[in-house]
Amino acid sequence: MTSAFSSLLAPNSVALVGASEDPTRIGGRPLRYLKASGFRGAVLPVNPKRETVQGLPAYASISALPEVPDTAILAVPAHLIRQTVEECAQAGVKSAIVFSAGFAEAGAEGERLQADMVAIARSSGMRLLGPNCLGVFNPSAAYFGTFSVVLDNELIAPGPVGIVSQSGAYGAHIAHLARQRGLGISQWVTTGNECDIDVAETLDWMVQQPDTNVIMAYAEGVRDRDSFVAALERARKAEKAIIFMKTGRSDVGAEAAASHTASLAGSDAVFDAVLRQYGVYRAATTVEQLDVAYACASGIYPPTNRVGIFTMSGGFGIQLADDAEAAGLDVAPMPEAAQDKLKEMLPYSSPRNPVDATAQVVSNMDLLTKYVRAMITEGGYDIFTAILGTGPSSKSFADPLRKALMAAMDGQEGKIRGLTMSAPAEVVRQYENDGFLVYEDGSALARALGALVWLKQGFDASRNAVAVTPGQRFDLPEGPLSEADAKKILGEAGLSFPDERLVPVDGDVGEAASQLGFPVVLKICSPDIAHKTEVGGVAVNVRDADAARQAAQAILARAADHAPDAKIDGILVAPMALEGVETIVGVMQDPVLGPVVMFGLGGIFVEVLKDVTFRAAPFDQAEAMRMIREIRGFAMLEGVRGAPPSDIEALARMLSDLSRFAAAHADRIESIDLNPVRVLPRGEGVVPLDALIVLNKEAGNDRN
Repeated sequence: MTSAFSSLLAPNSVALVGASEDPTRIGGRPLRYLKASGFRGAVLPVNPKRETVQGLPAYASISALPEVPDTAILAVPAHLIRQTVEECAQAGVKSAIVFSAGFAEAGAEGERLQADMVAIARSSGMRLLGPNCLGVFNPSAAYFGTFSVVLDNELIAPGPVGIVSQSGAYGAHIAHLARQRGLGISQWVTTGNECDIDVAETLDWMVQQPDTNVIMAYAEGVRDRDSFVAALERARKAEKAIIFMKTGRSDVGAEAAASHTASLAGSDAVFDAVLRQYGVYRAATTVEQLDVAYACASGIYPPTNRVGIFTMSGGFGIQLADDAEAAGLDVAPMPEAAQDKLKEMLPYSSPRNPVDATAQVVSNMDLLTKYVRAMITEGGYDIFTAILGTGPSSKSFADPLRKALMAAMDGQEGKIRGLTMSAPAEVVRQYENDGFLVYEDGSALARALGALVWLKQGFDASRNAVAVTPGQRFDLPEGPLSEADAKKILGEAGLSFPDERLVPVDGDVGEAASQLGFPVVLKICSPDIAHKTEVGGVAVNVRDADAARQAAQAILARAADHAPDAKIDGILVAPMALEGVETIVGVMQDPVLGPVVMFGLGGIFVEVLKDVTFRAAPFDQAEAMRMIREIRGFAMLEGVRGAPPSDIEALARMLSDLSRFAAAHADRIESIDLNPVRVLPRGEGVVPLDALIVLNKEAGNDRN
């Protein structure tokens, strides 16, 4: 992999097949960019119709080149790609970029052409990027292997931001916006149809580059779950932020993604949760993606979420305080002694936090320096923000203000410092060169700072995490499973269930119920009846032996009427559940991300509010605890209106155990439903009241 990416992004020589004399054409732009950038390697145009291309000697074919290029850029029509890839493979070219469209995204014939191309490349070990992509660039190597018009007027400078995008147009757009924001790019890769090299492999490589601090990624879907998760985990351990733009939130978006890059988008809710699980920040908009990447570019993150707000206008300060709290920041008040000190300096100020120095401070920059320094050194804040408005745009005010703030920051280099201000680009760059993050909008600043805190928490969690492996693998039986079967299997995996009795059809239900103690619940037990209430297969609050016998006979009669062909194992007798918070737990097989555990509050919360979250299996108890705290209704588990707090520790253990079981049996299990799961008061555990396992390779698994 390293050799492939080195040849793609830092080649010593490059062949441009389909090279054009016209620098505005697809085959001409890369050549123009390479000449303009001063690329130091050999550039070898291939065009059988010309002796020179843009002033460079041209060659009739790959085999006619004076040397074997490290990489080849293929700018020829789709019907010529197979032959061109074959020539590159025979010559020993390490990698190739396929610009052409008309492959898997275009239908069955395109899929066949793409598969042929990949097979040829793999026969020689050559790696392919694309097809249907815009290529790559690496400014530090002066290498621009792309035909994107984003470089028409100005090349992009090196910097700490990596970009990987399935969509070439989006990748070019975000690179343009980053350049406007003053951000340089370390590497830029567009993957297109991903016939070979994909987003996951590119992310993994990019994270390992020492000149990359943050990566902006765009994807419509991922193909290799394990490689993708491994790349995300490597980034988190390296404390390199990934700011992800994932499309396909809606059904329409998911369908468009499949047609655009032949990707399987998967469930957006699952994808979103897995990004959170591995500490990836998912941006809702392109502007947010850029704002957060800009804040991460330095690679510095605050140790806490405590933020101090300096303002010369009370109204703006309150606005930023509201936005900061909404972003998860702690707008903690200044210590009383520090407030008194600030009040002595400026009697009319409001030194709590936001710290409003009022407009009187601008008449004395030495006083402003002392005031801000006292705020920073005595407030205990790891994040400093200031609202400067249009002040820095003033020719007479901008420079003294910047110097006063920098003097106040002396010795505080480790602190995050953010500003909201409006000023010409050259003034903004001066503040940025002094280490300030500059935003025009306070809400954008607050969100970006909140993202820094959230990312830091993910980095810290990764350092403390232990390796989680799939659980013990069991030989699962053939055919559909009854509730009793499911509980027996899950019990072996570590889950705890109530003491229950399975009474055969001709057995004495009354005696079994008496042994358990009344009141009890009776349920039909059949591998062919998944939804018991639909056939009248449940009786609750049964209070004596005779009532139990009568209820059992009625359940069996209704089951015979509604499901005459069902195999009946008997009647399951269970104690009435203790009081607790009702939740739902399940496992599903996501088409992209594999076995995924779902958790949420039960009843109306799941049916109407859909208050659920997901995690990719397996995961540990610490991750399960984060999962539990993530749902909107978590307060119900903490205890409301006098109810005791629930045993969320036991719930976390159960979720982790279930995830390990699901990971160990991912090839056999289609889904698991534990609904409801009653979470008892703290120290008393959790009680799954029902269990259903659907196997995915046996006849009769579709029991809806």
